[in-house]
Amino acid sequence: MRTDTVDFTAIKERQRAGWEAGDYPRVGNTLQTIAERLVEAADVRADQKVLDVACGQGNAAIAAARRFADTAGLDYAANLLEQGRERAAAEHLSVAFTDGDAEQMPYSDGQFDTVLSTVGVMFAPHQERAAAELVRVTRPGGTIGLASWTPASLVGSLFSVIGRYAPPPAGVSSPMLWGTEARLAELFGEQVSWTSMSRRTFVFCYRSPEHFSEWFRLYYGPITRLAGSLDPVARGQFAADLAAVTEPFNQADDGTVFAPGEYLEAVGIRR
Repeated sequence: MRTDTVDFTAIKERQRAGWEAGDYPRVGNTLQTIAERLVEAADVRADQKVLDVACGQGNAAIAAARRFADTAGLDYAANLLEQGRERAAAEHLSVAFTDGDAEQMPYSDGQFDTVLSTVGVMFAPHQERAAAELVRVTRPGGTIGLASWTPASLVGSLFSVIGRYAPPPAGVSSPMLWGTEARLAELFGEQVSWTSMSRRTFVFCYRSPEHFSEWFRLYYGPITRLAGSLDPVARGQFAADLAAVTEPFNQADDGTVFAPGEYLEAVGIRR
Protein backbone atom coordinates (compact mmCIF):
# COMPACT_ATOMS: atom_id res chain seq x y z
CA MET A 1 0.00 0.00 0.00
CA ARG A 2 1.36 3.42 -0.98
CA THR A 3 1.88 5.83 1.89
CA ASP A 4 3.76 8.67 0.20
CA THR A 5 0.54 10.55 -0.59
CA VAL A 6 -1.03 10.17 2.86
CA ASP A 7 -1.05 13.17 5.21
CA PHE A 8 -0.17 11.28 8.40
CA THR A 9 0.28 14.49 10.37
CA ALA A 10 -3.32 15.53 9.74
CA ILE A 11 -4.56 12.02 10.55
CA LYS A 12 -2.70 12.02 13.86
CA GLU A 13 -4.10 15.40 14.79
CA ARG A 14 -7.61 14.06 14.26
CA GLN A 15 -6.72 10.95 16.23
CA ARG A 16 -5.35 13.04 19.08
CA ALA A 17 -8.56 15.04 19.21
CA GLY A 18 -10.49 11.78 19.36
CA TRP A 19 -8.46 10.29 22.20
CA GLU A 20 -8.67 13.55 24.14
CA ALA A 21 -12.46 13.54 23.85
CA GLY A 22 -14.56 11.58 26.30
CA ASP A 23 -12.68 10.05 29.22
CA TYR A 24 -10.81 7.08 27.77
CA PRO A 25 -9.32 5.85 31.08
CA ARG A 26 -12.84 4.85 32.14
CA VAL A 27 -12.50 2.20 29.42
CA GLY A 28 -8.74 1.76 29.46
CA ASN A 29 -8.47 1.04 33.18
CA THR A 30 -10.67 -2.02 32.68
CA LEU A 31 -7.95 -3.44 30.39
CA GLN A 32 -5.25 -3.51 33.07
CA THR A 33 -5.23 -7.32 33.05
CA ILE A 34 -3.87 -7.28 29.48
CA ALA A 35 -0.90 -5.19 30.60
CA GLU A 36 -0.19 -7.39 33.61
CA ARG A 37 -0.14 -10.45 31.38
CA LEU A 38 2.14 -8.78 28.83
CA VAL A 39 4.64 -7.63 31.46
CA GLU A 40 4.71 -11.19 32.77
CA ALA A 41 5.18 -12.65 29.28
CA ALA A 42 7.97 -10.16 28.52
CA ASP A 43 9.75 -11.18 31.75
CA VAL A 44 10.15 -7.60 32.97
CA ARG A 45 12.57 -7.41 35.90
CA ALA A 46 13.72 -4.87 38.46
CA ASP A 47 15.99 -2.08 37.22
CA GLN A 48 15.39 -2.83 33.56
CA LYS A 49 14.69 0.21 31.38
CA VAL A 50 11.12 -0.28 30.12
CA LEU A 51 9.06 1.85 27.73
CA ASP A 52 5.28 1.72 27.32
CA VAL A 53 4.47 3.08 23.83
CA ALA A 54 1.10 4.74 23.15
CA CYS A 55 0.65 4.21 26.86
CA GLY A 56 -2.65 6.03 27.35
CA GLN A 57 -3.23 6.21 31.08
CA GLY A 58 -0.23 3.96 31.68
CA ASN A 59 -1.41 0.38 32.07
CA ALA A 60 1.81 -1.35 31.02
CA ALA A 61 4.03 1.37 32.49
CA ILE A 62 2.38 0.96 35.88
CA ALA A 63 2.54 -2.84 35.67
CA ALA A 64 6.28 -2.64 34.93
CA ALA A 65 6.91 -0.05 37.66
CA ARG A 66 5.30 -2.41 40.18
CA ARG A 67 8.22 -4.73 39.38
CA PHE A 68 10.67 -1.92 40.19
CA ALA A 69 11.61 -1.41 36.55
CA ASP A 70 12.94 1.99 35.45
CA THR A 71 9.81 2.85 33.50
CA ALA A 72 8.72 5.44 30.93
CA GLY A 73 5.41 5.98 29.13
CA LEU A 74 4.88 7.79 25.83
CA ASP A 75 1.62 9.13 24.39
CA TYR A 76 0.37 12.18 22.48
CA ALA A 77 -2.88 12.68 24.43
CA ALA A 78 -2.15 15.11 27.25
CA ASN A 79 -5.19 14.21 29.34
CA LEU A 80 -4.32 10.52 29.29
CA LEU A 81 -0.75 11.24 30.36
CA GLU A 82 -2.02 13.34 33.25
CA GLN A 83 -4.22 10.51 34.45
CA GLY A 84 -1.25 8.16 34.14
CA ARG A 85 0.76 10.47 36.38
CA GLU A 86 -2.09 10.55 38.90
CA ARG A 87 -2.35 6.76 38.92
CA ALA A 88 1.39 6.32 39.39
CA ALA A 89 1.47 8.89 42.19
CA ALA A 90 -1.42 7.16 43.97
CA GLU A 91 0.65 3.95 44.05
CA HIS A 92 3.91 5.78 44.89
CA LEU A 93 5.44 4.57 41.64
CA SER A 94 8.05 6.38 39.56
CA VAL A 95 7.08 6.56 35.89
CA ALA A 96 8.42 9.16 33.44
CA PHE A 97 5.40 10.03 31.28
CA THR A 98 6.29 11.97 28.13
CA ASP A 99 4.19 13.67 25.45
CA GLY A 100 5.35 12.22 22.15
CA ASP A 101 4.60 10.46 18.88
CA ALA A 102 5.01 6.68 18.54
CA GLU A 103 6.19 7.27 14.97
CA GLN A 104 8.95 9.66 16.03
CA MET A 105 9.97 8.88 19.59
CA PRO A 106 12.13 11.28 21.61
CA TYR A 107 14.53 8.56 22.75
CA SER A 108 18.01 7.39 21.80
CA ASP A 109 18.77 4.30 19.76
CA GLY A 110 18.72 1.20 21.95
CA GLN A 111 17.76 3.14 25.07
CA PHE A 112 15.41 0.49 26.49
CA ASP A 113 15.75 -3.13 27.55
CA THR A 114 12.06 -3.79 26.97
CA VAL A 115 9.52 -1.92 24.84
CA LEU A 116 5.84 -2.71 25.32
CA SER A 117 2.49 -1.62 23.94
CA THR A 118 -0.95 -2.80 24.97
CA VAL A 119 -3.58 -2.08 22.32
CA GLY A 120 -1.85 1.26 21.74
CA VAL A 121 0.80 1.43 19.02
CA MET A 122 -1.52 -0.58 16.78
CA PHE A 123 -3.48 2.65 16.22
CA ALA A 124 -0.48 4.57 14.82
CA PRO A 125 -1.51 5.36 11.22
CA HIS A 126 1.93 4.85 9.63
CA GLN A 127 2.45 1.28 10.75
CA GLU A 128 5.85 0.76 9.13
CA ARG A 129 7.27 3.87 10.78
CA ALA A 130 5.88 2.92 14.18
CA ALA A 131 7.35 -0.58 13.93
CA ALA A 132 10.73 0.85 12.92
CA GLU A 133 10.67 3.12 15.97
CA LEU A 134 9.87 0.22 18.30
CA VAL A 135 12.94 -1.56 16.96
CA ARG A 136 15.15 1.53 17.05
CA VAL A 137 14.62 2.35 20.73
CA THR A 138 15.05 -1.27 21.85
CA ARG A 139 18.62 -2.39 22.49
CA PRO A 140 19.91 -5.38 20.48
CA GLY A 141 18.96 -8.45 22.48
CA GLY A 142 16.16 -6.53 24.20
CA THR A 143 12.51 -7.48 24.23
CA ILE A 144 9.52 -6.15 22.32
CA GLY A 145 6.09 -7.11 23.66
CA LEU A 146 2.80 -6.26 21.97
CA ALA A 147 -0.85 -6.92 22.75
CA SER A 148 -3.12 -6.14 19.79
CA TRP A 149 -6.78 -6.84 19.07
CA THR A 150 -7.34 -9.36 16.27
CA PRO A 151 -9.46 -8.63 13.17
CA ALA A 152 -12.17 -11.15 14.15
CA SER A 153 -12.37 -9.97 17.75
CA LEU A 154 -15.12 -8.02 19.47
CA VAL A 155 -13.04 -4.87 19.06
CA GLY A 156 -12.52 -5.69 15.39
CA SER A 157 -16.30 -5.79 15.04
CA LEU A 158 -16.57 -2.56 17.01
CA PHE A 159 -14.28 -0.78 14.56
CA SER A 160 -16.18 -2.23 11.62
CA VAL A 161 -19.25 -0.44 12.97
CA ILE A 162 -17.26 2.77 13.43
CA GLY A 163 -16.05 2.46 9.84
CA ARG A 164 -19.61 2.41 8.52
CA TYR A 165 -20.25 5.83 10.05
CA ALA A 166 -16.76 7.31 9.58
CA PRO A 167 -14.73 5.50 6.89
CA PRO A 168 -11.01 5.29 7.69
CA PRO A 169 -8.61 7.52 5.72
CA ALA A 170 -7.48 6.20 2.36
CA GLY A 171 -4.03 4.67 2.42
CA VAL A 172 -4.10 3.72 6.11
CA SER A 173 -4.06 0.02 7.01
CA SER A 174 -6.47 -1.38 9.58
CA PRO A 175 -5.00 -1.27 13.10
CA MET A 176 -6.43 -4.78 13.64
CA LEU A 177 -3.75 -6.16 11.32
CA TRP A 178 -1.29 -5.83 14.22
CA GLY A 179 -3.26 -8.71 15.72
CA THR A 180 -2.07 -11.09 12.97
CA GLU A 181 1.16 -13.04 12.75
CA ALA A 182 1.42 -12.25 9.04
CA ARG A 183 1.35 -8.47 9.53
CA LEU A 184 3.93 -8.58 12.32
CA ALA A 185 6.19 -10.55 9.99
CA GLU A 186 5.75 -7.85 7.34
CA LEU A 187 6.36 -4.97 9.75
CA PHE A 188 9.37 -6.36 11.60
CA GLY A 189 10.95 -8.81 9.15
CA GLU A 190 14.26 -10.17 10.39
CA GLN A 191 14.70 -7.41 12.96
CA VAL A 192 12.69 -9.24 15.62
CA SER A 193 12.79 -12.94 16.46
CA TRP A 194 9.36 -13.73 17.87
CA THR A 195 9.68 -16.16 20.76
CA SER A 196 5.96 -16.44 21.50
CA MET A 197 2.69 -15.51 19.85
CA SER A 198 -0.41 -16.37 21.86
CA ARG A 199 -4.05 -15.68 21.13
CA ARG A 200 -5.58 -14.61 24.40
CA THR A 201 -8.90 -13.18 25.49
CA PHE A 202 -10.01 -10.26 27.58
CA VAL A 203 -13.59 -10.50 28.82
CA PHE A 204 -15.74 -7.39 28.44
CA CYS A 205 -18.16 -7.25 31.37
CA TYR A 206 -21.07 -4.78 31.26
CA ARG A 207 -24.56 -4.59 32.75
CA SER A 208 -26.22 -5.02 29.35
CA PRO A 209 -25.49 -4.51 25.64
CA GLU A 210 -27.04 -1.05 26.00
CA HIS A 211 -24.71 -0.28 28.91
CA PHE A 212 -21.74 -1.32 26.74
CA SER A 213 -22.93 1.03 24.01
CA GLU A 214 -23.53 3.89 26.41
CA TRP A 215 -20.17 3.47 28.16
CA PHE A 216 -18.24 3.58 24.90
CA ARG A 217 -20.24 6.53 23.57
CA LEU A 218 -19.64 8.48 26.78
CA TYR A 219 -16.00 7.67 27.41
CA TYR A 220 -14.18 6.07 24.45
CA GLY A 221 -12.92 9.28 22.87
CA PRO A 222 -13.06 8.44 19.15
CA ILE A 223 -16.58 7.03 19.58
CA THR A 224 -17.62 9.97 21.77
CA ARG A 225 -16.47 12.39 19.09
CA LEU A 226 -18.12 10.44 16.27
CA ALA A 227 -21.44 10.14 18.11
CA GLY A 228 -21.45 13.89 18.71
CA SER A 229 -21.08 14.54 14.99
CA LEU A 230 -24.14 12.53 13.97
CA ASP A 231 -27.71 13.79 13.58
CA PRO A 232 -30.26 12.44 16.11
CA VAL A 233 -31.54 9.64 13.88
CA ALA A 234 -28.07 8.41 12.93
CA ARG A 235 -26.94 8.76 16.55
CA GLY A 236 -29.75 6.48 17.70
CA GLN A 237 -28.90 3.89 15.06
CA PHE A 238 -25.21 4.12 15.97
CA ALA A 239 -26.08 3.43 19.62
CA ALA A 240 -28.09 0.36 18.61
CA ASP A 241 -25.33 -0.89 16.31
CA LEU A 242 -22.75 -0.59 19.09
CA ALA A 243 -24.98 -2.59 21.45
CA ALA A 244 -25.34 -5.28 18.78
CA VAL A 245 -21.55 -5.69 18.58
CA THR A 246 -21.62 -7.72 21.79
CA GLU A 247 -24.26 -10.24 20.65
CA PRO A 248 -22.10 -12.76 18.74
CA PHE A 249 -19.55 -12.84 21.56
CA ASN A 250 -21.76 -12.67 24.64
CA GLN A 251 -21.73 -15.78 26.83
CA ALA A 252 -24.06 -14.41 29.52
CA ASP A 253 -27.62 -15.66 29.82
CA ASP A 254 -28.84 -13.16 32.40
CA GLY A 255 -29.07 -10.00 30.31
CA THR A 256 -25.57 -8.82 31.18
CA VAL A 257 -22.52 -8.83 28.90
CA PHE A 258 -19.75 -11.38 29.42
CA ALA A 259 -18.04 -11.23 26.04
CA PRO A 260 -14.50 -12.50 25.35
CA GLY A 261 -12.43 -10.24 23.09
CA GLU A 262 -9.49 -11.90 21.36
CA TYR A 263 -6.07 -10.29 21.13
CA LEU A 264 -2.63 -11.41 20.00
CA GLU A 265 0.11 -11.30 22.62
CA ALA A 266 3.46 -11.25 20.81
CA VAL A 267 6.87 -11.25 22.48
CA GLY A 268 10.16 -11.19 20.61
CA ILE A 269 13.86 -10.41 20.79
CA ARG A 270 15.30 -7.45 18.91
CA ARG A 271 18.19 -8.63 16.74
